[in-house]
Order: sequence, then structure tokens, then C-alpha cells
Amino acid sequence: MVTLRPSPVDARDAHELLAEYFRARTDGFALEGVGYRTIFPDPAAFEPPAGVFLVLDDDDASAVGCGGIRLVAPGPYGTRYEVKHLYLRPETRGRGWGRLLIDELETRARAFGATELVLDTHHTLEAAGALYARTGFVAIEPYNDNPNATRWYGKTLGAETA
Repeated sequence: MVTLRPSPVDARDAHELLAEYFRARTDGFALEGVGYRTIFPDPAAFEPPAGVFLVLDDDDASAVGCGGIRLVAPGPYGTRYEVKHLYLRPETRGRGWGRLLIDELETRARAFGATELVLDTHHTLEAAGALYARTGFVAIEPYNDNPNATRWYGKTLGAETA
């Protein structure tokens, strides 16, 4: 059974997943002739209520994915959290675990009082873009100056209905 658990971003398994993610981004960007700037996240940015970082464990209790949210400057809808570092090891993709991560991050953002989730990505990450569209994100104007991003998405978090 797949499980999600909070983890410090600098825990060994979380750091290993982030290093893989950054290597994959660096390699992918190089194929496009673009440089990728790697910045490991500040652990404090992912400590509640400023944010949370989740690690996804597979049936063997092996860490195979991760993602987090962090508080950023308020947006037009109020309290805004940003989705960061959503990553699944390639052999685990296509199982719905990316959606599981996004859904749980949204739940946690709501619990922190978020009224909006935002994220940035690169146009070459087509599967990620499709996931974001399937989970209700829409294209928005850039909200940051991330040199690695070419697309920005947002999702308003209205009141949940029972």
C-alpha cells in the first residue's frame, strides 16, 4: 500500500529524491540547450505552518516520490501556497501517485488556510502539465522570476462541499 508521510526536506531519503529530481531536470534542460539552476530548499520553508514536504513510500516502504508546499506572498485570492519539487521515480509513473501527491498537498494547504495554490514548471515537462490540468490548475501570469520556469499555474481553493 502506498503511503504519504511528512518529512524534513533534508532527511536522507527526501534529499536523495530531490537530488534525483534536480539531476533529471539538469539533464532534460541540457537536451533543450538550456541551463538549470539547482537550489536545494530551505528546510524551514517546509515546516508547518509555513509548509510541508511529503515523501511517498511504495508497497516495499521505499521512498519513491516527493513534493511539498510552502507559503509565498499573498495573491489575488488571499493566502497562497506554492507546490514545489513534485517528483516520482520514473519506474513508478502512470500509477496515479502524482495525483495522490497533489491531492494531499492541496488538503494540507487548505488546512493551513490557503485560498490558492500556485506552481511553476517548464514547458518540456508535458506529463506534469497534464497532471496539473487534470487536477484543476489553470494557466496564470508569472508570480515569480524562477529562471527554470516557462509556465505558471494556479488553482483557487474555495470552500469544500460535503
